[in-house]
Amino acid sequence: MATPAAKLPDDPVTMMRSILKRIATGPELSKDISYEEARAGMQYVLDGLIDPVQSAIFLIALRMKRETDDENRGVLQAIIDATHTVTADVDDVLDLADPYDGFARTLPVSPFLPAVLAACGVPCVAHGVERMGPKFGLTHRQVLRAAGQPVDLSVEAAAARLADPKIGWAYVDQSVFCPKLNALTDFRMLIVKRPTITTAEVLAGPIRGRRRTHLVTGYVHKPYPRVYAMLARHAGFDSALIVRGVEGGVVPSLRQSGKAFYYRARGEEQALDFTPEDFAIEQSLRAAPLPPELVQESEDGTTTLDSEGIAQAAAAAGREALAGKPGPVRDSLVSAGALCLWHLKRHDSLRAAADAVRAVLDNGTAQERFARRA
Repeated sequence: MATPAAKLPDDPVTMMRSILKRIATGPELSKDISYEEARAGMQYVLDGLIDPVQSAIFLIALRMKRETDDENRGVLQAIIDATHTVTADVDDVLDLADPYDGFARTLPVSPFLPAVLAACGVPCVAHGVERMGPKFGLTHRQVLRAAGQPVDLSVEAAAARLADPKIGWAYVDQSVFCPKLNALTDFRMLIVKRPTITTAEVLAGPIRGRRRTHLVTGYVHKPYPRVYAMLARHAGFDSALIVRGVEGGVVPSLRQSGKAFYYRARGEEQALDFTPEDFAIEQSLRAAPLPPELVQESEDGTTTLDSEGIAQAAAAAGREALAGKPGPVRDSLVSAGALCLWHLKRHDSLRAAADAVRAVLDNGTAQERFARRA
């Protein structure tokens, strides 16, 4: 049970000593802290008000003892407090939140999904970082940069792209919307393991809709849909779609049955089961594969990725899919896009939503949205 905190100490050093004495006492004796304490502790980390050693202990101790809902909400709120947020001049915004540590086993496809959704009438923003552990996979930023897209837009400029009826999508980088958090990148790499902020940071929500903002994210492990849904409500997302996706992203497997959880109008989450056949997809591959010549396996089992080469390959494959070329990249855009459209009630069935995505791929609308700069 979380410890109440009616009045917190004014001194960050005193406060953090109190927090660490409770959360870093081993698996049996560690105690939970309150929402206010978790928020304050994360704020101290972001502001650099405590020693880096204590910052690392704070983040890892929370993860090791397993974060409570109050602690997760507190860490998220501190990140939101430090985030530059803009309301776009559109009623609805879909926030596409892929894992910030990227993709290391499959070709990144989802960087092209915002343009597809924009072509379907859904303003969409994606966000991320240049590179992040522990996976150090290919990120939205790397792929979009290889495709010649702007990756250093201000939050205002990105919001303006969402409101432009000829564009309707944008990417905004964490270095722009939350520089204090982005400044911890090297520090987080030294920690090695995933700190507690890894879950929270994708819910910062830098661009909001005038009326509603919708979260779409992915998961791998079973406990996470409930946690993401809880945090999404706290962050003010009117709806959330949480997909069991390849490498924890928003794209489901192309050859296996899938599962997603969702809530609408801030209600309780519900489960959705689906199969590739629901999207009229027949595919022997689980996902778009990495070019084998760009992946090197050493004798000790270590895998080395040619990140620049894979980013270029993903950019080329994405452009081809936007131009209507059949294959696993196109099928991935169809399935992920259809889930989003169905979730937003733009179509009554996954099949109808998939047909709508195919239409904007076949008629060139998605390609035009991706290519347009202004």
